[in-house]
Amino acid sequence: MQPEEAPVVDDAANHRFHFTEGGVDAELVYQLEGDRLIVLHTQVPEAFRGRGIAGRLVQAVADRAKSSGETVVPWCPYAGKWLKDQPDVAAGIKIDWSPPG
Repeated sequence: MQPEEAPVVDDAANHRFHFTEGGVDAELVYQLEGDRLIVLHTQVPEAFRGRGIAGRLVQAVADRAKSSGETVVPWCPYAGKWLKDQPDVAAGIKIDWSPPG
């Protein structure tokens, strides 16, 4: 399997999406408040940078929200920028752009 084909996994018990390669994780951490999926933080190790892994993590959030009807709340700056840069993806989901707090 090519590294870019490794799946992004929704580890719902730990409120995170992750991509694992060679025992190293990239992750997107979220919390749930009712039907709101609040994206808190995206972390990608240096070794994974430049490969689109962070974007795949946010895409996985969007895919989940599209199928579940949850509203994405992108408090993570990266996730918010990615969604704004992907208008076709953003148009298919409910997004609450309200800032934290």
